[in-house]
Amino acid sequence: MRLRRFYIGRPQQVAALLLLVLFGECLWTIGHQPLDANDYRYAHCGREMWESPSVLQGYFTTCGNLNGDGTLAYRLAGFPLTVQRAALLGVDHFRKPENKLYANGSLNGTTWEARHELGFVKYLLRLPFVLFAVWLGGGLWWVSKRLFGPEGGAFALAMYVFCPTIVKYGTHPNNEILAMWGLYGLIYTAMGVAHALQGPRKKWKPRIILLTVALGLTATAHVLAAIVGFVAGMVFFFYLAERRRAYVAQIMVYAALGALVMVFASFSFKLTAFLYVFTGGSARCWFALDAVRRFMTSPVNAGIVVAVAVAMVVYVWSRRSRYFGNTAPLLMLLLLFPLYTTQVVSAPWVWALPFLFTFVGGVFSDVLDRPSADMRAALVARTNRERKMFLVLTVGVVVTQAVLCWVWMVGLITG
Repeated sequence: MRLRRFYIGRPQQVAALLLLVLFGECLWTIGHQPLDANDYRYAHCGREMWESPSVLQGYFTTCGNLNGDGTLAYRLAGFPLTVQRAALLGVDHFRKPENKLYANGSLNGTTWEARHELGFVKYLLRLPFVLFAVWLGGGLWWVSKRLFGPEGGAFALAMYVFCPTIVKYGTHPNNEILAMWGLYGLIYTAMGVAHALQGPRKKWKPRIILLTVALGLTATAHVLAAIVGFVAGMVFFFYLAERRRAYVAQIMVYAALGALVMVFASFSFKLTAFLYVFTGGSARCWFALDAVRRFMTSPVNAGIVVAVAVAMVVYVWSRRSRYFGNTAPLLMLLLLFPLYTTQVVSAPWVWALPFLFTFVGGVFSDVLDRPSADMRAALVARTNRERKMFLVLTVGVVVTQAVLCWVWMVGLITG
């Protein structure tokens, strides 16, 4: 099936099915979990950003300075409710005075106070984060497919879809899923700009604009993610640019300035609130392995752990698997997994997950696609029989992780 400039073949159909499964997992989880205090906090702060920013000196909302968080998650959480409120008030405006439903101003209160007037609050509040999780899954598949082929893209996306951590962060308001989305897109957009520099100039501008937007949205989600993405993206950019390296610094400076304007705009161009980005301490960080240890030792991640262990052995043992497409996500993984913030409650290690699945998908694709010339690589398929055995292992890992993810979801709901 072919649409305008887009071919829908078997790989696209498999990816669409997996993304639909992720969307269903998230909706099912949302439907079985009540709203909590954190949900109402994001809704309250986000609605204030859209409807009535605080007039308190130095603060953007009455929620304070948001614990150093970025504004993007709050705006996404509050936007659907603000739109619904505006629509209800707009319809009510055309009613006769004696027929008005919201004459007492009940819609002007907090989300908790207006919960009986606003409809589908649970879904409207959380759905934007589900969509970003699905969007990130689509980007992960597209990158992996371009780098490793359909098999690598499908396996990477399957690991992503059945990861309980992704479902957890995709079904509640938070900046982590947004920073994960922005950082992954920022790194591979920087690589895309480097490749575009090797071609005609007419292709430069769109990708540079996309790089600026990616950096800006990442910064509005989490400053530390933007800093890490800027530095790592610049390193990969410089490595890939080759004969065009003289342009790297200029492009990154313009992208940083554009991103700064976007962050300023996210604070409604209020200077006193914007300055807190530089004094709030959200980028203070250090390194520890506690979060990684908990992730790797959790029974619900057993399938992912097996896949990572096999991929690491193959990568170390087989020279064929050690190339830029596999090494770049591995380097990001090693950088992000031990990272944690010391000033605010955050989970930067989560940002490493898309790179983890990209790395695993790449290595597994190397095994499934072609035999290795390296005779030392005992785990790398050299015959059709061995490739079939590894295919069985791959399917087994995906099925196991899917079952564990669904068991985790049921256990989360039942307590």
